[in-house]
Amino acid sequence: MPATVLPDIDIDTDLNRKEPGGPWKVVLWDDDSHTYDYVIEMLMEICQMSMEKAFQHAVEVDTEKKTIVFQGELEHAEHVQDRIHAYGPDPRMAESIGPMSATLEQ
Repeated sequence: MPATVLPDIDIDTDLNRKEPGGPWKVVLWDDDSHTYDYVIEMLMEICQMSMEKAFQHAVEVDTEKKTIVFQGELEHAEHVQDRIHAYGPDPRMAESIGPMSATLEQ
């Protein structure tokens, strides 16, 4: 079976920039019950991220144990958080019994 080649992405480039919007941040927290594929698919669907940006966040949440996936006004941040919590378990992992955790920070 051929090895999977990951894209050559500079992880620090996009993640350290503040996104426009309000002061509220949605923080996605790491766990051992969700795959990279799950995180990437979820962020592409919920946050309308490109695959590359979603992959950067998947790497950051895995290595730094958290990543900021949205910054904006409270109402929109709450909506993003609710959608993450409603996304459900990772079907690729039997031990995944629910969604990832996301919190709001100001």
